[in-house]
Amino acid sequence: MPVSDVRTIRNYIVCGHGSAGKTSLADAFLTMTQTLPGKHSVDDGTSVCDFDPEEKKHKYTIEAATINFDHGGFHFNVIDTPGYPDFIGQVIGPMEATDNALIVINAHSGIEVNTRRVFEAATENGLGRVIAINKMDEENIDFEGLIGEIRSLWGVECLLLNVPVGTGSSFRGVINVLEVPEDTAGAIVDPTVINEPLIESIIESDDEVMEQYFEGNPPSDQTIKRLIVKAIAAGALIPIVCVSSRTGVGMVELLDVMGQCGLSPVEIRRFAGDSEHPVPIQPSADGPLIAKVFRTRIDPWVQKLNFIRVYSGTLHRDDVVHFHLGNEAADTQSVKLGQLFRVLGETTSAVDSAGPGEIVAVAKVDELHSGTVLGDVHLPAARFPSPMVSLAVTPKSRGDEAKLSGALHKVVEEDSTFGLRRDEQTQELVMTGMSELHLSTIQERLCRRDKLEVETKMPRIAFHETISHAAEGSYRHKKQSGGRGQFGEIHIRMQPLPQGTDIEEFATKANFHAMKEYHYNAKANFLWVDSVVGGVIPHNFMPAIGKGFEEQVASGVIAGYPVQDVCVEVHFGKHHAVDSSEAAFKIAARQVFRQVFKTAGPNLLEPVVSMEIEIPECSVGDIYSDLSSRSGRVSGNVSRGGGIAVVECEVPLREVVNYSRTLSSITGGMGSFEMHFSHYEPMPARQQTELAAAD
Repeated sequence: MPVSDVRTIRNYIVCGHGSAGKTSLADAFLTMTQTLPGKHSVDDGTSVCDFDPEEKKHKYTIEAATINFDHGGFHFNVIDTPGYPDFIGQVIGPMEATDNALIVINAHSGIEVNTRRVFEAATENGLGRVIAINKMDEENIDFEGLIGEIRSLWGVECLLLNVPVGTGSSFRGVINVLEVPEDTAGAIVDPTVINEPLIESIIESDDEVMEQYFEGNPPSDQTIKRLIVKAIAAGALIPIVCVSSRTGVGMVELLDVMGQCGLSPVEIRRFAGDSEHPVPIQPSADGPLIAKVFRTRIDPWVQKLNFIRVYSGTLHRDDVVHFHLGNEAADTQSVKLGQLFRVLGETTSAVDSAGPGEIVAVAKVDELHSGTVLGDVHLPAARFPSPMVSLAVTPKSRGDEAKLSGALHKVVEEDSTFGLRRDEQTQELVMTGMSELHLSTIQERLCRRDKLEVETKMPRIAFHETISHAAEGSYRHKKQSGGRGQFGEIHIRMQPLPQGTDIEEFATKANFHAMKEYHYNAKANFLWVDSVVGGVIPHNFMPAIGKGFEEQVASGVIAGYPVQDVCVEVHFGKHHAVDSSEAAFKIAARQVFRQVFKTAGPNLLEPVVSMEIEIPECSVGDIYSDLSSRSGRVSGNVSRGGGIAVVECEVPLREVVNYSRTLSSITGGMGSFEMHFSHYEPMPARQQTELAAAD
């Protein structure tokens, strides 16, 4: 049965950096609420959320896990997510399904790279945000320094809702800042000092209550409960609470805060339609069906399990629903769902229906994928970062190519930050992920789930060949070996073609001898022109000449890489009435292209990527120095606050294929980066010589 009152639903994503204790908190929720008996631990392999063999082996979260429980009159759906940036796709997708983010910070380690990243993502998604400072039982905690860092980075809206009594082994409780007791002995921070600014942040959205407050009439507890949710929804308040998932101190208080301060599906605003014509979504059980698949998981038993967040309307078991993949122009299709499930870690329990705000799953519905929208509306698609690390992959056993392709396509279904492509130039099967760790984990999964061992290597970089100046020449192909001979002679002029050429304009304005027609390959930006007059080369041989040019463009001249940005004009030639043939002119075309290309200042072009590198400000100098050694060009850096800077630059791709390893070394694991293809440019002469010699 669906939850009877949507206002009692609390959907949370638990996120933060690795080793902050997110999964331990999620497991503790189940124990504290008596949802499951016994204690569950990541360390001993009994965690409810980290149930995959890879997670148990490495003792960190790799995939998002969903749990549900009840506490204090609220029904919670909680999604535990990975803490390492390598698995950020498992955070971004589930974030669409929640209304609140519990951002967990390790009290000892402080704010780390992924903490900043998930906080920004939660803000962009308009979620209610609660900060949980976990592991308060650890030693050597600079609590006041950490609070100062949080407020410096994320604003004065971040305020303590409770303060710790002791730290480390002395951490024995928390004091509610809104209900300060007379005895505050042991409090690390004086709660009376925080009480006033906290109340002001809560009531500032209500002018009448604010006016009464400053006249000496404090708000009632009921008013505080009502307005605190409003303040969190408006971003005027980001509560900070203290807890130890290991000892359980502060756990009940944390659950109370998550229930009483969390946004229900009614308080968060979502829209259907496009950005120009947004339509508010009303979380009504009787409304039109609006739901979305936010995650897909595939295992050897259930096979395919699609996780669905319902925003409006009600899903029923065996419903036939309309769906599309988030593209408004796409054709709407229909599918029968079958059984609905609530999910608790790796276990499922059947339910007959699910209303607005609920999170359920359906099994073995192949038509659904991550991002699929259920209903007759358009919902914005989640924005995932581009994967940056690539490996060419082959099966260890010959004959397993089809099996490998199928296994990797299952990973594509599950992971929106994993890419798979067949490189047209090198013919390698290339998988791309967020990092070496990400791809290594996928290889472990292939071995465990699909019984498939693979070999990997760095993929060949897609270099191109071009020329730097104009040249001309001719080639006569003449061969006599008894019987009919072979004869074809071609004269050409070759010149560079600017990248991104408007070919119509170029062909019209260029000073060709006597252009009859032209042929253009947009992919290679290659143009060849027929300017032959007087019938010295009969027109019926021109297609063979063009085919010869195209074959040479594809195979390259100086190092075996495809040619681009070249224009060839055929302006003269000779033929023989008996010995000329299409084959002869095709050979002549390839040879004349090769000869003239070599005299036109041949160059190798290499791909250049644009990068945004997020690092601690203290590492900027080291990053600049490292980029300089990689022929990088820095365009500037921007401060993000909180001691964080973003360096923007362009670098040859060959110099950063393993950059994640270097960045981690320079920044002590505190850096992250994104890169995107920018353009091709000539490679330095020394590197060209080395590459040509290697090939």
